[in-house]
Order: sequence, then C-alpha cells, then structure tokens
Amino acid sequence: MSVTIRTVQQCKAEGRKFSVLTAYDACFARLISEAGIDVMLVGDSLGMVLQGHDSTLPVTVADIAYHTRCVASGNQGSLLMADMPFMGAASLQDALDNARTLMQAGAQIIKLEGAGWLAETITVLKRNGVPVCAHLGLTPQAVNAFGGYRVQGRGDAAQQLIDDAVALEAAGADMLLLECVPRATTLKLLEAVSVPVIGIGAAPECDGQVLVVHDMLGITHGKTARFVKNFMAGADSIQAALRAYDAAIKDGSFPAPEHCFS
Repeated sequence: MSVTIRTVQQCKAEGRKFSVLTAYDACFARLISEAGIDVMLVGDSLGMVLQGHDSTLPVTVADIAYHTRCVASGNQGSLLMADMPFMGAASLQDALDNARTLMQAGAQIIKLEGAGWLAETITVLKRNGVPVCAHLGLTPQAVNAFGGYRVQGRGDAAQQLIDDAVALEAAGADMLLLECVPRATTLKLLEAVSVPVIGIGAAPECDGQVLVVHDMLGITHGKTARFVKNFMAGADSIQAALRAYDAAIKDGSFPAPEHCFS
C-alpha cells in the first residue's frame, strides 16, 4: 500500500513515528522504499553528496526534476517529496512554475525552506493542488545569511520560530521540517501545531525523522554532524542498514539525546 499525506497524518494521530530518508536514483529508491521508509526526499543535498559542491545553492530546478524522475521510477510506495531549490520560490509565479515542474516529474509533496514569509506562497500552492512541507530552523539555502551552519531557535529567536510554524500551518502547510533546533524549542513548537513535524537535529519527540542517505550509511566525507548516526556499523548489507534506520525511528531509539541540541 502506498504512503500518502493522509498516511503520515494518521501516524501522528495514532502516535506512531514515521521515517524519512533522502533518495536520488532509481536503485536506491527501490531499496529505500522496500525497506519500509515512509517518505523519500529528493533533497537539494544532492548538490553536496552527488555533485561535490560545498553548499546546496548551485542546485537547479532541472537537477531536482531529473532526480525526482529517477526516484519515481524506482519507488515502491513511499511518499515522494522534492525540494524547491535555492530561489525556486522567489516569487509566486516562480513557485507555481517550479512546483508544476517538480510535481509533473513525480513529486507528491514539495518542501520549501523559509519562515513565516512563506505563508502566501504556501496558500497559493495549496490552492493549485500542491501539498507543501515547510522547512524551518537551519535552512541550508540561507547558509550565507546565517554566517554558517548554526543552530537556530535559541533565546529570543525561539518564540519567533514557533510563531512562524503556527502561521505556516494556518497558511496550509501539510507538514513541517525542523533542522538544528534546540530540543526545548522543538517541544514547545510541537505543542503549538497539529500537522506532522519531521526532525533532523531537533528532538526525538518529532513525529518523523530524516537523514541524508549517505550520512546514515557512513559514506560522507568531512565532519559528521551531531544528528547523524552511521547505521552501516554492524550491518551486513545496505538493506539491513536501511531497515535498522527505519526500526530505530519507529521504536524511538533514534535519535537519542546525544543527537539533539540544548
């Protein structure tokens, strides 16, 4: 049975966790979906793990559309989410045009990075039949504005982050994704919204969790982010690692406190 937005909403209603993992090609899409991962994300992280850039900014809509078609061809029933890349929603018309491209490539929900100012864009996309996941907190496309990859939502910024989440849910966001947000802030945000919330470096209490597939397989270079766990360690195959990742999210053992920020 295929996973839909309603499936994910039902998980939240019943208190069941769901798993999310990036995918970029047909082969991995088949492995990931057959392992029981509920949502596959064609992330602009492909700019770093596939293309070798030092950020996600060079990734284009054409890049995401190409990889979305590849993932869709191998998908065995996971919900397929695609990233709107850097400046892809700079205007309402850009957002509509690019969302059409990605949905026609096979995406079933579009992820947008930003804050409360995305409200009008989300409302217009929903009016046109495009489900939306709003990405808050550390939004990698804004790395230059942040001055680096820094934890967001600390101190006075915590309430603004929560207010943004509430506004985006009201605008029609079907899901939220929180990246690198202190656990205490995340817990308050979870009390303020009713849509499913995906975490990465946020809190175990989030309804779902996401990692970049290369990270959870231990094949990325450089410094390992605090929120990453290598599921290939001790596994005898990629498929076993994927199943272990899915199981750890659903039984609550991942993420652990050491994967979160204070």
